[in-house]
Amino acid sequence: MKIFGNTYFVGTQGLSIALIDTGQGLILIDGAVPQAVGDIEANIARLGFRIQDVRYILNTEAHFDHSGGIAALARDSGATVIAAPAGAEALRAGKVLEADPQAAHIEAFPAIPTARPLGDGQTLTLGDVTVTAVHTPGHTPGSASWTWSSCEAGVCHSVVFASSLNAVAATPFTYAGHPEATQALRASIARVEGLDCDILISAHPNNSGGIEKLAGRVANATPNPFIDPNACKTYGARARGILDQRLATETAAR
Repeated sequence: MKIFGNTYFVGTQGLSIALIDTGQGLILIDGAVPQAVGDIEANIARLGFRIQDVRYILNTEAHFDHSGGIAALARDSGATVIAAPAGAEALRAGKVLEADPQAAHIEAFPAIPTARPLGDGQTLTLGDVTVTAVHTPGHTPGSASWTWSSCEAGVCHSVVFASSLNAVAATPFTYAGHPEATQALRASIARVEGLDCDILISAHPNNSGGIEKLAGRVANATPNPFIDPNACKTYGARARGILDQRLATETAAR
């Protein structure tokens, strides 16, 4: 469905996939799990687009649930895959980095040997759309969020596709025992809160009220439920609360 302007949602209820129509090709963000590839491609076709017109696939985090389908989507489209440097390293390997808080239980995924890195603050331009990489490590070492402007009927809104910011870890990793990961996550939360953000798409819709917003779009609700200048601030506050609670629990257990 259309979220706003040239920005569309082609994912599932539990995993966000964004499609941007640049006028000279398509940009896809994230790839869900391998089993979802057929549905993602069908969703793209349902909107009147072709998978073969996807020129770039951007990745938020190199975890199976956000990256597992990218290899097949890249194969079917011929698109170039782009991520933050640490994320691109994990995509090329087909597995999470050892420093990943969830490394002990995140399974491998189909590798993308040609995945390319994009530096923090660097941009990618296709057609009339410029997407900016915003590195947001903490949930994974190579997490990245992506921002662009989307316009409709002469009105433009800033869009943020945000990586996960929740503090999730698998034993033996703890955030209390890794202050560098905690510091990185706190900085990423603050950075997302400070972004120009009229429309938020979070990697998992349920982390930002996305399921209800999508239902509203299906029902043609007005005003557009995705337009919320406070969405990134709310998302960040939620993530900070999760991190603080986890640190308290981990510290008490020690």
